[in-house]
Amino acid sequence: MKYALGVEYSGTAYCGWQRQPHCESVQQHLEAALGFVADHPVELVCAGRTDSGVHAIEQVAHFNANVERTERAWALGANCRLPRDIRIKWVLPVADDFHARYSAKSRAYRYIIFNSDVPSAIFHDRTSWEFRPLDHVVMHDCAQMILGEHDFSSFRAVGCQAKSSNRNVHQVSVSRQGEMIYMDIRANAFLYHMVRNIAGSLISVGKGERDSAWFSEVFMSRDRNLADVTAPAAGLYFLQAFYDEQFKLPTISKKPVLF
Repeated sequence: MKYALGVEYSGTAYCGWQRQPHCESVQQHLEAALGFVADHPVELVCAGRTDSGVHAIEQVAHFNANVERTERAWALGANCRLPRDIRIKWVLPVADDFHARYSAKSRAYRYIIFNSDVPSAIFHDRTSWEFRPLDHVVMHDCAQMILGEHDFSSFRAVGCQAKSSNRNVHQVSVSRQGEMIYMDIRANAFLYHMVRNIAGSLISVGKGERDSAWFSEVFMSRDRNLADVTAPAAGLYFLQAFYDEQFKLPTISKKPVLF
């Protein structure tokens, strides 16, 4: 049988989602826990692999099992063997044609900036930090340039293995709640470090060091060397993946505030 699951995790202690021989990963822990419940090795495929230090609110993955277990048995049995910064929120049987990555129609991320004179002791590994005041309205207006389908080479990191640099951004916004600034973005797919590279350039605009004309020039240039630095991983969250209703997977009904 094939199962899908929703996973929440803090990425601070891990070298990302993907299993690697030299460090601890989220995938490694999940496969070990689910394999214990299945009584045989399992292999997970996720909707969007996250990098070292990046978090997830509802990562979606799938695996095949040679045994049947109830949804509750999968979740509770695996959670008992997982570190407390990784949790399976739900497990559901799915059709054989479901694929966590290829069946996803779009994915949503949130980038969080703690904008305060003093860095937070509580949120230091859950947000990025900027002590200079940020104009979130200017950042939001600037971000609207990237809506639609474009070549995102300007925000594509070295080492990206995607065959095409074209992506379709469905929604993007920048908002503020107190000292927290949220950049929310949804697209059909993302390039390596794309969200963090966009955030890095928007932060420069928000500080007043750059303007919208510069951002437009960088975006249209398709040259990563002209964009600003990559924003820190601690502020990035994989929110959710979106699928056709036929798969009947849970979705987040509204954007989580988180903090």
